[in-house]
Amino acid sequence: MRLLIQRVKHASVTIGGEVYSQIGGGLLVLVGVCGEDGKEDIDYLAAKLCKLRIFDDAEGVMNLDVQQVGGEILAVSQFTLMASTRKGNRPSYIKAAPEPVSKPLYEAFCRRVAELSGREVRTGVFGADMKVELLNDGPVTIWMDSKNKE
Repeated sequence: MRLLIQRVKHASVTIGGEVYSQIGGGLLVLVGVCGEDGKEDIDYLAAKLCKLRIFDDAEGVMNLDVQQVGGEILAVSQFTLMASTRKGNRPSYIKAAPEPVSKPLYEAFCRRVAELSGREVRTGVFGADMKVELLNDGPVTIWMDSKNKE
């Protein structure tokens, strides 16, 4: 499972010209699911995400997590995070889990983040053509992969 995490001033998901979901300051999390992912991947990344200290404290040092600043969370499924670009110029998405596998894992990830953070996790619609808009704060963008823990 892969996450692309962006600290945002605000973010939204629009589907069919209508705003489906939006947040103020907090985290926009793009979520990619691999066919090999399971509960361990969800638990690892959800815990890391909720405790990720990327918000400024009173001294301007990134020392606070999303809970400590009262931030919101928007999690959007994005199979393209599983792209492989090793060969040629057209990405391969063979590592992305098919919907019957990835949708339940994405939903479980969102539920686990809500449990750990104690706040609602807003989402997009799995498999929909979504327009994601954000104002990146910093910019701060963090990449996490449950199979490559660095």
